[in-house]
Amino acid sequence: MRKPIIAGNWKMYKTIGPAIELANGLKREFYKIEPADIDIVLCPVYTCLSEVAEVIANSNIALGAQDVYWQDEGAFTGEVSAPMLKDAGCTYVIIGHSERRQFFAETNDTVNKKIKAALKHGLLPIVCVGESLAEREANKTFDVLTGHVQNGLVGLTAEEVARIVIAYEPVWAIGTGKTATSAQAQEAHKYIRDLLVKFYNKELAAGVRIQYGGSVKPENIEEIMAQPDVDGALVGGASLKIESFSEIIKRGLKVKVKK
Repeated sequence: MRKPIIAGNWKMYKTIGPAIELANGLKREFYKIEPADIDIVLCPVYTCLSEVAEVIANSNIALGAQDVYWQDEGAFTGEVSAPMLKDAGCTYVIIGHSERRQFFAETNDTVNKKIKAALKHGLLPIVCVGESLAEREANKTFDVLTGHVQNGLVGLTAEEVARIVIAYEPVWAIGTGKTATSAQAQEAHKYIRDLLVKFYNKELAAGVRIQYGGSVKPENIEEIMAQPDVDGALVGGASLKIESFSEIIKRGLKVKVKK
């Protein structure tokens, strides 16, 4: 059985004080949850990483960053490297988020470089893939997913891919209030898993965790996570409040027991 993983992407919200307050609140909510049951990840902005790391130290919550640069160091103003993220206390890093692709010219090539840099330094990548509304309406969903998976993971060994979490993001459902139906989510997740069989092998594909990310809320997490190929969620806005994010975790755990 694949261990579920639910990550909160705080995006460009929360300065240090509010970030510490939120992390403390979540730590109190989750202290009874066994680490063996689920992986919980918080992904604040760079300026809050060290402070949040201190709050969640020795808890069942891991720290993740929202992006990474592929060089270890150098004259790259504004960038943050994998060694720096490790030094700040990160275990995970989000790579290729749809907003990075849409607003900051992220490509499959840069995603690939970032994945390799993260793995080189022991970070666990959460690699985002998914189609826009125009691409879905043009029936290009599977073409987009194939390109993101094949080109984003090019040159990686099966052992390296086994350390990656894939997050399926229907871009048309992010921040819009729309959500893919559970059937649409399962269809996309199954297709991604089948691609891993095609490009690697069945054993690897069976072990890779695939999250759903697209307007995840307490009201829809159980139905989505009940799907056989959905192993968790990458949560945006609902991860910014203790009540909603903790409820998502608790309801997700209920589904895990049923599965």
